Amino acid sequence: MDSNAKKTALRMIPYGLYVLTAENQAGEVAAATINWVTQASFEPPLLVAGVKADSGAHALLKETGAFALNVLGKDQQGAAFGFFKPAQKDGESISGEPYRKGETGAPILTNMPAYLECKVVEVVEKGDHSVVVGEVVAAGVSAEPEGRPDDVTLWLKDLGEKMFYGG
Repeated sequence: MDSNAKKTALRMIPYGLYVLTAENQAGEVAAATINWVTQASFEPPLLVAGVKADSGAHALLKETGAFALNVLGKDQQGAAFGFFKPAQKDGESISGEPYRKGETGAPILTNMPAYLECKVVEVVEKGDHSVVVGEVVAAGVSAEPEGRPDDVTLWLKDLGEKMFYGG
């Protein structure tokens, strides 16, 4: 296989940016910017996310059985970069972003345009990222978007010409 062709072809898949969050009973939080996400089923409502296997978010979502997928908005590049690093909880904020606990206990970042709160259905551990299947149990939108809902989402390409993940 031509490794450059593989890398280029995989990078042609468009990606939105999201912050996956989880919190355990002891109050430990994890939050990570992720972009390998897709809806997988209408009924029940399922989504699939690729989560780095050695990350704190991976460990915590497996422990708690729940997570929130917080949708980053077009003007939230700073938050995207902020959650590339390990999360820091300070009172009612995570890495500087205010949050509240959702129905499952997962942190909902309140400045984001939308969230999907999920119960973990399955974790497929293969490779350097696991495939996490989550059933959507709660969702919220901060404001009804004008036009297409996906036009509100921050895309990986919005972070700059040299920003790629995957390949």
